Amino acid sequence: MAPTFSRWLTHATHSNFDRRVQVQQRSFIARAIARPEFGPFVLLVVELAGFWAINPDFLSGQNISNTLAFTVELGLIALTMTLLMTSGEFDLSVGSLFGFSPVLMWTLFNSGWTSLDVAFVVALIVAALIGLVNGWFVTRLKIPSFLVTLGMLLVVRGTALFVTDGFPQRTWSAGGHWLAQALVGDFYIGGFRIYMSLFWFIAAAVALSYTLTQTKAGNWILAAGGNPGAARARGVNVNRTKVALFVLSSLMASLAGIISSIRTSAANPNSGTGYELEVIAMVVIGGTALTGGRGTIIGTVLGIFILRVMRNGIVLIGVPGLAYNIFIGAIILGMMALHSWLERRHQAGT
Repeated sequence: MAPTFSRWLTHATHSNFDRRVQVQQRSFIARAIARPEFGPFVLLVVELAGFWAINPDFLSGQNISNTLAFTVELGLIALTMTLLMTSGEFDLSVGSLFGFSPVLMWTLFNSGWTSLDVAFVVALIVAALIGLVNGWFVTRLKIPSFLVTLGMLLVVRGTALFVTDGFPQRTWSAGGHWLAQALVGDFYIGGFRIYMSLFWFIAAAVALSYTLTQTKAGNWILAAGGNPGAARARGVNVNRTKVALFVLSSLMASLAGIISSIRTSAANPNSGTGYELEVIAMVVIGGTALTGGRGTIIGTVLGIFILRVMRNGIVLIGVPGLAYNIFIGAIILGMMALHSWLERRHQAGT
């Protein structure tokens, strides 16, 4: 009897352990699916597999290098836009700053008024002041950020066009300047051409993700977008938080534009046209809430690559590039529907 009871007890113990493991596994899978990054991750994998199956050159070293070169420049803007949208605000002026800051820097440098280093700093300071003005109008005058930054978009773009008479500024006289090498220097690893801008993007993604999820400042950003009234009652300086984010957004757009101008050897006043909407699409596709209070840098990184891979892939498989907006619209609608469904399931506890 004793051996039989011992075997039964061992079997029962193992069965209970197996059931606990299964429950934990199901719980882990449910939590993973409920995360806002799950949908974008699946979509990116499907995109990569689909384009590679149709055209094997899609995953060639040269194509990946070319895709990354521009992706990280636009991605820098999307990272800071994530924090701003998490706080409940928008910045439509980032595209115009992407074009204006390089124009300002290279105009100062090529005219002989100052060195490239000083021109770079001046461009960033002017961008920061533009962000400060945006933040002041939004927080002090209580004007919606959509309207404020739309007006700033027109002012900044118009200034760039006026200063240059609509013509691009030359940049190649910088030669092998240390600043150009630090921002856009390149090297090869096998068949991959790697630009320094990729490392700037990675550093920014890590730093901003840590800030949003692991710091007091991140809690302030989430609180400012989720419930500003309650945040103020708990001592959060909502206005100062939002102004700082507007300044950071303008700085990053300025830096991204300067990096792009060095890489392409041209500072075009029309550069960045339409980028503001594409950046917002990247952030939204990644799972950041349009209404504020929820944001994810990891999701934004996935959203960045989803749209840039889409733009590159449809060209390689022979789809006209002018159809790109159709795909963007379809992806946005699909991802919004998916995020809404996952949110309802999460709230229902299923």
